[in-house]
Amino acid sequence: MVKEAAAPSNSSTFSAARAQSSLTAMGNIVVKCPKCKEILYGRDWEKNQKVCSRCNHHFRLTARERITLLVDSNSFEETDATMIPGDPLKFTARPANMANQPDYANKLIEERQKAGQNEAVVSGIATVDGQPLALAVMDFHFMGGSMGSVVGEKITRTIELAIERQLPVLVVSTSGGARMQEGIFSLMQMAKTSAALAKLGEAGLPYFSLLTDPTTGGVSASFAFLGDVILAEPGALVCFTGPRVIEGFMHIKLPEGTINSNFALEHGMIDTVVHRHELRQTLSRLLTMYAPSTK
Repeated sequence: MVKEAAAPSNSSTFSAARAQSSLTAMGNIVVKCPKCKEILYGRDWEKNQKVCSRCNHHFRLTARERITLLVDSNSFEETDATMIPGDPLKFTARPANMANQPDYANKLIEERQKAGQNEAVVSGIATVDGQPLALAVMDFHFMGGSMGSVVGEKITRTIELAIERQLPVLVVSTSGGARMQEGIFSLMQMAKTSAALAKLGEAGLPYFSLLTDPTTGGVSASFAFLGDVILAEPGALVCFTGPRVIEGFMHIKLPEGTINSNFALEHGMIDTVVHRHELRQTLSRLLTMYAPSTK
């Protein structure tokens, strides 16, 4: 049996807080792949665009990392950055097992500080190999990428800006679904974004949808699956209802690999699965084919 050694009592001992601070400053020295359990050197992992070199597992990216990966350097101009969600239902959750859970308004403050942005989506305009487009990139690190009223509004405004400027649209989805703390206000975003995309189609402008891990719930039931071309990263969880919910309701174990992007491709739900290393080149080719007038 291995036991934890007692901490030495001399004055040179690091406190847990100091040790954590030192590790944070040094960054990711090593990273463990959640799929194959391989230990990856942090520097090599980041150079490989946060893809496991052994099993090809695609780690989740922040919205800013995703934008840097996809668009031309220094071409991104953010829009609607100051939009902040409200608390229309004055939502407070106080079940017995969550007695210390903050109310929604305070939770939003915590999430903004933690994620360093105001909502679960970053929107704007940029170029890919010199070809302009409007884009909205979701971020799972902000409340699980949940779709609230501001997320839906920012995506809708991105689409409307594209119609005004005659630009193609790219939406990168990653979400656990609709944000329960906003109730019907959240669910309304499904219809609002879908209606905006219908107007984009009427204007003859292309819409590209990129599904990343995970894309579920109300997002997958609305704008995520309405693309003229639907791309996905390998192995991404892509579904409406997550496997744990299905297994809890049906009382059966789902077969391995039945709720991911590869399964969706095999059953004709998406157009192609693209490795992260090839996403930018693929998007550039799509822009050339679907929007030659923007070159």
